[in-house]
Amino acid sequence: MSSKATILVTSAAGNTGLQVALRLRAQGFPVRAVVRAQDARADRLAAAGAEVMVGDVYSVADMRRAMAGTQRAYHCAPTAPNGLHYGAVFAAAAEEARLEHVVMLGQWLSQPDHPSVFTRDVWLSEAMLRALPDTTLSVVNPGWFAQNYFMVMGLAAQLGVMPMPLGDGDVKKNAPPSNEAIAAVAAACLADPGAHAGKTYRPTGPELLSPNEIAAAMGEALGRRVRYRAIGERLFLKALTANPPGNFSYQALSQLALYAEEYRRGTFAIGAPTDVVETVGGLAPERFSDTARRAAAAVPETQNRLSNRMSAIWGFLKTGLTPTPDLRAIIRDRDLPVLRAPVFSNESREWAHGHPTPLVNRISA
Repeated sequence: MSSKATILVTSAAGNTGLQVALRLRAQGFPVRAVVRAQDARADRLAAAGAEVMVGDVYSVADMRRAMAGTQRAYHCAPTAPNGLHYGAVFAAAAEEARLEHVVMLGQWLSQPDHPSVFTRDVWLSEAMLRALPDTTLSVVNPGWFAQNYFMVMGLAAQLGVMPMPLGDGDVKKNAPPSNEAIAAVAAACLADPGAHAGKTYRPTGPELLSPNEIAAAMGEALGRRVRYRAIGERLFLKALTANPPGNFSYQALSQLALYAEEYRRGTFAIGAPTDVVETVGGLAPERFSDTARRAAAAVPETQNRLSNRMSAIWGFLKTGLTPTPDLRAIIRDRDLPVLRAPVFSNESREWAHGHPTPLVNRISA
């Protein structure tokens, strides 16, 4: 029987959750992995020795069952609406279970007055966890993930373009962290709460990159030239509606437009890069082209096939035929709370106070 703490990983089939669970198992920790369905990812977790539990993270009963007998947990909200509901369920169950330590996947933009309700939900969820009397907390606050660029990887592979609403192609605006890098930091915090309790870490990639450099690196990974094309918000929303990613929702679509605005404002470049992935996570820095190469191998749409090329062309044409989503109507019809005077993070005094511009090797505490 293991003398190590049993660790709960929520969203264990997700981009970071899967990697966190696998890293912890490799270190010999007993892991209970909560997934939505018994699929290939769940089978991979089981093969690594994790206890797989199919459950609903919005259910108090399921989360009570998930936390029974565990001492630590990875709090990772699903990429879906109702993040605050998840946060409240998790916090209530964690207090009952008297977890000793929680690691939360937060957000670099997190602050209470942001125009994105998803971001405000993250801030509120963190506040609830900080209020737990018997539980310490570490927060991992990544910015714009490397994964976000891969929404258009199929198009880049087939047509040689990376169309995204990221503004000027020559301005260095992001140091994108990989899912593995984020997971390495989270797993380190779960493995050693004594060293990391009460701290906030921002994992990044090793260097700031411009959209043109991102496109060039994607091309290097794909073995062809890829050019960045700056597109407007309207066209981007049409493209996502016409060719929805797997976790698509209209609520998420309305929030993504706000995150793209923060990108253009340069908010993700503030304080980046850091050395957190190496000094905390113990993982050597990885170039974006290497992250992209690994992603390309896992995306069937990148393969050089006529069917993939025709699909990319049809997706491009379908975008032109798709009506532009009405973001105000989406927010109104889904009754999302709207602030009278929202503030983007790069203009927020409260956010700036909690996010001082660090040195490259600064680790905020």
